[in-house]
Amino acid sequence: MFFVLSKTLGVMLLPGNFLIGIGVLGAILLATRFAALGRKLLIAVIALLVVAGFSPLGNLLLYPLETRFPPWNPTEGIPDGIVVLGGSVDADLSVAHDTPIVRNAADRIIAAAELARKYPNARVVFSGGSANLISNDAKEADFVAEIFESLGVAKSRLIIERQSRNTWENAEFSKALVAPRPGERWLLVTSAFHMPRSIGLFRKVGFPVEPYPVDWRVGTGNDVFWFTNSALDGLSRTDLAVREWMGLVAYRAVGRTDELLPGPSTN
Repeated sequence: MFFVLSKTLGVMLLPGNFLIGIGVLGAILLATRFAALGRKLLIAVIALLVVAGFSPLGNLLLYPLETRFPPWNPTEGIPDGIVVLGGSVDADLSVAHDTPIVRNAADRIIAAAELARKYPNARVVFSGGSANLISNDAKEADFVAEIFESLGVAKSRLIIERQSRNTWENAEFSKALVAPRPGERWLLVTSAFHMPRSIGLFRKVGFPVEPYPVDWRVGTGNDVFWFTNSALDGLSRTDLAVREWMGLVAYRAVGRTDELLPGPSTN
C-alpha cells in the first residue's frame, strides 16, 4: 500500500504535477458560474510556477539534504563492501534499445566502480529493480553489470539485487542478500540529496552503512540563492527536493525511520 500511495498520491503532489492540475481546474471553471475562482486559480498557478521555476526554491530545499553528511573519509579504514543504489539506468529504454541507457545520477555507478577498483577485496552490491507502479520484466539491475564491466569492474565481483522497488526494499533486500557481519564496514553510495532518507532506512533494518554521497545538485552555500534562467531546470530541482522531503516525512510517519532527518551517527 505504501508503494502504491507513493507512486500515485506522491506523484500527484509534486509541485509540477499539482500546479498543472490546479491550472486545468481553473481553466474548466472559467466556463462555469465559478469563473472568478477559475481566474484566481490560474493567476496563482502562474505565480507559483514562476517561483518554483526561476527562484532559488529548489536549491534551498536541496541544500540541507545534500550537506547533511560530509564526504567519506578514506583514512578511517578499508571497506569490506560497497552498496550502490539504483536510479541511474532507464530499464524500459534499455530493453527497447537492447543496450544500457543511463539517464540520471550516473555518478552513483561511476563512484562505485572507482571504489571497486580501489578496494579489490570489497564486495560490490547493486540494488535496483523497477520503480514503476505497473511493473514489467525490465529491471535496472539486469543492465548494470555491463556498465560496471566497461568501467573496469568484472561482472563476477557484482552481487545483483533486482527485486527492490523503493529505498526501503533496497535496504531490506541488500541486507538479506549479503548478511553483513558485526564489525564489517560497508559504504552506501547514492545521491547526496537522497542520503539522509537512505541512511535512516538502512539503520532501521539493522544494516549499518557509512555514507558515500555523490551526484550533488547544488554547489556551495554561496550558490543556494542563485536564480535560474531555465524554468524547466528550476522546476525539476523543486520537484526533486519536494519528493525527497515528502519521502522523509512519509517514512517517519509509518515508523520506517527513527528520525525525520537522519544525520551522522553519534556513536
